[in-house]
Amino acid sequence: MSLPQARELRTEIPGPLSVSLQERRSAAVAAGVSSVLPVYITEASGGVLRDVDGNSLIDLGSGIAVTSVGNAAPEVVEAVREQAAEFTHTCFMVTPHENYVAVCEELAELTPGEHAKRTALFNSGAEAVENAVKIARRATGRPAVVAFDHAYHGRTNLTMALTAKSKPYKHGFGPFAPEVYRAPMSYPARDGRGGVASAREAIERIEKQLGADTVAAVLIEPVQGEGGFIEPAPGFLPELAAWCAENGVLLIADEIQTGFCRTGSWFACDHEGVVPDIITMAKGIAGGLPLAAVTGRAELMDAMPPSSLGGTYGGNPLACAAALGSIRAMREQGLSAAARGIEEQVLPRLRALAESSDRILEARGRGAMLAVEFVRPGGDEPDPELAAAVAKSCHAQGVVVLTCGTYGNVIRLLPPLVIGSELLGEGIDVLESAIAEHAG
Repeated sequence: MSLPQARELRTEIPGPLSVSLQERRSAAVAAGVSSVLPVYITEASGGVLRDVDGNSLIDLGSGIAVTSVGNAAPEVVEAVREQAAEFTHTCFMVTPHENYVAVCEELAELTPGEHAKRTALFNSGAEAVENAVKIARRATGRPAVVAFDHAYHGRTNLTMALTAKSKPYKHGFGPFAPEVYRAPMSYPARDGRGGVASAREAIERIEKQLGADTVAAVLIEPVQGEGGFIEPAPGFLPELAAWCAENGVLLIADEIQTGFCRTGSWFACDHEGVVPDIITMAKGIAGGLPLAAVTGRAELMDAMPPSSLGGTYGGNPLACAAALGSIRAMREQGLSAAARGIEEQVLPRLRALAESSDRILEARGRGAMLAVEFVRPGGDEPDPELAAAVAKSCHAQGVVVLTCGTYGNVIRLLPPLVIGSELLGEGIDVLESAIAEHAG
């Protein structure tokens, strides 16, 4: 790691050079593209980001679960450097290249299930979800797709329809793609129900409103991301998967944020032995380069007619090389185990905070996907202002944390899986002090 793995503040956050760049940005970048923390980064590695003012910040966000192997990971950098010297693009749909094939082979091995699989590569998570829905509709001949409360699947037209939260993702951008329906999600901290009972409620809603024979697919994040890091109660996913199998409905697992060791296993579905028909991936797959994938049962994927899947940049050779380097790093460094170690270090501290404060509804999560949900005193009413204040305090002290949730009241932690325990502990110290300051 080229950067010292230590927090160092030389200026206020943001510093004067970042403020100057922010002024340039306002005259050139569309206002609809926002940033959580307007510090401009010049270098990053491990669990540290360095900005233009020379401040070194602790990274507990990983670019939203992307740089899981660490920023500028040697395995990724070297793979990209070697590939860039050979060629940078061919378009796989014109003249293919081996890296694309190698990534698809890796995904067939890593994703849940022992059945034969095929993969198509794309550029972004939203693009992967769009194509998964295309595949499901074509394979089943059915129109309807079911998504869940609190879901987030992207900002394209179809994925906005699939996403639950209106502002800022959907408001004013309709009309949206049709034949998208919503079912209730298991949310243990708020509904207090078991997984099987919650699944039966969702299934009853689907059967009453749609009828199983109209449903092409049920699309679900095994642990919801933007919706609040909501982990369904045990039994919810297996019950849902069993109903899908019984009724010829395809189960699509959106593992865009949860995949690639983030939750302590290669994929979050692994925790309950759920085997989806189709799985979508992006974010942590390629160490920071844009790559996404749809992996599905061979008979589903091979039923798509020639040229019905693809895209000019999908499976770009540089991104594929990065993915191969990133997957190698995850294997060799045991990053699933590292994610579990992060959970063991951090989650007990977060739960201790929850037990001592009536402003925390729950501390939760798996692996290196952890969260704290804030509420107003004396109940369970969401408190987004408190979450924002805690995040702002952390940022001012040089620790990057993110907020999320349907109500905007959740602090989420997504540290790089390679972060050192001492640096991680310091970041959590800052978070604890910020919570004590604003919620004590």
